[in-house]
Formats: sequence, structure tokens, C-alpha cells
Amino acid sequence: MKGSIHYRKDRKRWLVRWYHEGKAYNIYRYNGEYLYDRRLAEKLLSCMQADEERNVFRIEKYLYSATDVVPYLRKWLESISSTLSPATHKDYQNSIENHLAPWFDENPFMLHEIQYDVLCRLMNDIKRSGKGKLNVLYCLRACLDYAWRSGRIPAIPPFPKRKMFGIVEKSIKWVREDRQKAIIEAIPEAHQPIFWWLKYHLRRPSEAMALMKEDYDQDADVFIIRRAFSNKKLIDRTKTGKIHIIPCHPDFKKMMERMPLTFSPFMFTNQTGRLEGKHYQHDYLVDLWNKACRDVGESINMYAGLKHSSCSQYVNEKGLSIDELQMLTDHARRESVLKYAAVQAEAKRKLMARVVSIGNRTGTEKKTADG
Repeated sequence: MKGSIHYRKDRKRWLVRWYHEGKAYNIYRYNGEYLYDRRLAEKLLSCMQADEERNVFRIEKYLYSATDVVPYLRKWLESISSTLSPATHKDYQNSIENHLAPWFDENPFMLHEIQYDVLCRLMNDIKRSGKGKLNVLYCLRACLDYAWRSGRIPAIPPFPKRKMFGIVEKSIKWVREDRQKAIIEAIPEAHQPIFWWLKYHLRRPSEAMALMKEDYDQDADVFIIRRAFSNKKLIDRTKTGKIHIIPCHPDFKKMMERMPLTFSPFMFTNQTGRLEGKHYQHDYLVDLWNKACRDVGESINMYAGLKHSSCSQYVNEKGLSIDELQMLTDHARRESVLKYAAVQAEAKRKLMARVVSIGNRTGTEKKTADG
């Protein structure tokens, strides 16, 4: 087979010598690491020989300057891991190992060579939906931002615009308040409090599960949202990193006064659970919600049935403005709540009926006046 392994005493490292198209190449790195160990050199040689056998050999893949992107991505993730939530770390790791690393191994660009055309090629080659592609490129952009701030690259290249990913924005699915309440009332009474809290306070399930008794300020009658669960781990921050002050809804205040006392530090507890502190897990809440939906003949997921539905009810049933809803939800951007203002068929039908009524009344008044 082609190739041979040698040791350079002056550099105190191994190399693989490979002849390709009449030229000798000395390969000193494997996956961005110098060959300080013979076993690593043997592994590199085996990979090169396997590519040769499969007729997919490309010398650029193994050159010293083939790519520094993959090792940099991994070192970047390791260096910032303590600043990420468990869920974000898991998403970044998935993007790197399943998408970015394989692609840059096959397309050995250097970090400083990543430009708009490279990013477009990457976007088109990722075997995911539009939103999935976008998440992978978000990961790469975060890494390149870190590289730019570290002086590794002169600038962050422009990324493909969102419309190029072919993402189709789905309309919000929601249920009327009477149907929403019927679902919650179908849940066993011992587990209802956390669902009523989510309905009335427009927060994420991960925040409700992490809510502590100390997070309720009795004097101010407010909940302080400052922690959440991420990938089943309790973290001392919310998804956005902001602390939210949420007034206790009057209807929930009555329910809270009837909640049984527990020794757990958590506000909402599953007394049949085995977790420390008896806090809820997301999957358990989803199971309770889905069973209740089946019992009352509804088909809507928990997030849409609670937060999306409550927000949509405020605008479409109770007449709140978008600005008022934004104040309630504590969204930083107005655009984030516009999705809840979609006028539904029944609302349109009422408007049509009102127009017809006004037209009929105007016609009658005109006839009377002409009388």
C-alpha cells in the first residue's frame, strides 16, 4: 500500500509520507493535531489508504493546511461550555459533530477562508429542514464571532439571509378559553395548579417547573422568574437570561391559597414523583396534558394549548392590543407577539355580520328619510 510513517527528531514528531501524482507530501497533522504519537500517525495512514481503496482520495483533505475549522469548533465549544445552558450546549454539540465536522472534513477550508459562497454551499448540503439548517449556521456564526473577537479572523463573513433557508412560518394553533379550561379540569386535581399557573402567567413550562416558594414575593404579590430547567438540569437563569417580575393573577391567587403545604423548596410538586424536591419533569407534564386532551376530545400540544392559547385569547377574545399583550408577556420585541393577533374565521364572520347589519340599518334609515 502507499504511504509510510517516519519520525522527525528535529521536530520531535511523526509524519506520514505520501506520494501523489509524482509528488511527495509530508503530512504532519491529523484532524488539526500534530502527530506526537505513532499510533495517531498509523491511524492517519490507515484513513489515507482507505480513501485510496475507495477511489475517494483527495490530497487536500490531509494536507497540513487542509482545515483548522473542525479542531477549532471543538475547542471553542469546550472553552465556552460553562457559559451555555445544558440545552444550548447539546444543540451546539449536535451541530458540530453531526453536520459541521463531517462537512469541513470533506471540504477542507481554513477558518479564514470561510466566506459567503462557502456558507451557501454548506447551507445547501446540510440534510435538515430549513429551521434545522439555520440552527447549524447559528452555531457556526457564534464560533466565528468568538474567532473574530480572539483575533483569529479579520472579520465575520456575511451569512445567508433567513429567507434563503426556505422556512415556512407556521400559524399559531390555539383553543378558546372554555376549551382550554376543560382540558385543565380533566387533569387530576393534584396536578392542576402548575397548569393553571402556566395558563394565567404566560410563561414557559421549564420556568414553572423551576419556580421556588422563595420566588413568590408575598408583600408585592409577584412571582420572580429567575431560573429554569434546561435539558433536565436546573440552572440559575432563564432562557433569555432576563429576570421577569410577574404579578400573581387574581384567579390563581385563590388556587394558591388552597394548595397543600409541602417540605419541598419547589412551588409545584409531584408528590408521587421520585426526584429530589419532588419537582415536575417536562415529559410527565406532557403526558398529563395529552391524556386530558384525549379525554375531552381535543388535539393540541401543551405549549400551544397553554401559552399560545392564552396569548391568542387575550387579543382575539378579550380585545387586548398587541402593546398590552407585549407588556403582559414581557417580550423584548413587539414582533414576537404579532403572531398572536391573527384574526380567526369566527372573528371575520362577526365583522362581516356587523358590516351587513350596518348596511341594512343605513338602508332603512335612508328609506325613512326619503319617506
